[in-house]
Amino acid sequence: MSRLAARFWVDAYLARLRFSDIPAFVTAHGDDTAGAVLVKLNTLDGQAQAFHRSYDLMSGDRKWVLLAEGPETDVDASVRRQGEFDPDLWVIEVEDRQGRHLLDEPGLE
Repeated sequence: MSRLAARFWVDAYLARLRFSDIPAFVTAHGDDTAGAVLVKLNTLDGQAQAFHRSYDLMSGDRKWVLLAEGPETDVDASVRRQGEFDPDLWVIEVEDRQGRHLLDEPGLE
């Protein structure tokens, strides 16, 4: 199965967030073609979560899984560590007090 280029997915995700009036920003621009994507959800109360895509080896499905959660400074440190391992990493920061990230919606897996 072919994969979407990272830039195409990021642009589509940002558009979906805009349609829902959820602010989001690219804080690290990875490789346009094959970069991995990490999504940080900032709930604007000092807490945050970070998600990355993972593959279920049994089913072959791609899904978003929690990488880190807790105080925003701790989540930021985790995101920085991921960036040190992967210079092609995209990081998108979503800011929503209600905790919406839309990653569980169809088409974003």
